[in-house]
Amino acid sequence: MTWKPYYRGDGTSRAGTQIGPPPPWRTFPRKSLHTEFHPPAGLVEAVNAALAISRPLLLTGAPGSGKSTVIEQVTAELGLGDVLRWHITSRSTLADALYRYDALGRIHAQRLGDIDGTDDIAPFIRFGPLGTALLPENRPRALLIDEIDKSDLDLPSDLLDVLERGEFEIPELARYKSESVNVREWARDVQHPIAKGKVQCRSFPFIVMTSNGERDFPAPFLRRCVRYTMPKPTIESLTRVVRAHLSIEDAQQGKINNLVKEFIDRVDAGQALAVDQLLNAAHILTTSHASSEEDTEKVTSLLLRELSGA
Repeated sequence: MTWKPYYRGDGTSRAGTQIGPPPPWRTFPRKSLHTEFHPPAGLVEAVNAALAISRPLLLTGAPGSGKSTVIEQVTAELGLGDVLRWHITSRSTLADALYRYDALGRIHAQRLGDIDGTDDIAPFIRFGPLGTALLPENRPRALLIDEIDKSDLDLPSDLLDVLERGEFEIPELARYKSESVNVREWARDVQHPIAKGKVQCRSFPFIVMTSNGERDFPAPFLRRCVRYTMPKPTIESLTRVVRAHLSIEDAQQGKINNLVKEFIDRVDAGQALAVDQLLNAAHILTTSHASSEEDTEKVTSLLLRELSGA
């Protein structure tokens, strides 16, 4: 069997063509892969240390090394609820992560008379992911701050006071006429009464910050974190990862072994590759889409392109 062409590029209609099932990590709604994750040596101790001293866990490692999956596994084991997610870009700010205030929306509603003359601020303010994590709960919430090394240079320093004190103020509510205002959480429609704009956590959240190692962080920020670097993958660890995600038949194992070895050789040579690229290639090669040597070379060339290239 050769590569199965869903699309052939000849302009002929093939309506109703059945496309094969996606790999487990590309099904929607997205499912947590925490049951397939195997913590490398030292990670369990780092997680427990962060939980014991109420400090963020800073995970550094290559893309696709499982950094983001760590918090899903911890949350599932400890019952910390849904993971709050703050994906960092160069435009991310601390203020947006704490709360969002739609001042223009409020002004527009006042002009249209949509708020019945009550001037209620509640519909126009909402906690961000970090602000939600710091709400006064009896159990800690779980917050993923993903790719913090992509942030503006000042963001790690801006986080210091919040991470140290576990509190923040919403100025718009501190000077608002009402003593208490109900504010919605991030990502779900649950409200919390906030008195005079002050938010103070009871249980410090379990925070995992991920970094691809693309920049250095200031010492005051680092000393407030428990740090762990994901180890480089080995043939044994990657084979275990592939088998955890995919059902590999005995007849296909040789092909997967060669794929894993090629991946490790390229990483050891300094090429930038992610583990999820390996999983994508392994999925294609084990679902009867490609079987010949020529097909295998096409798949590995297409899906295992170095990340540092165009």
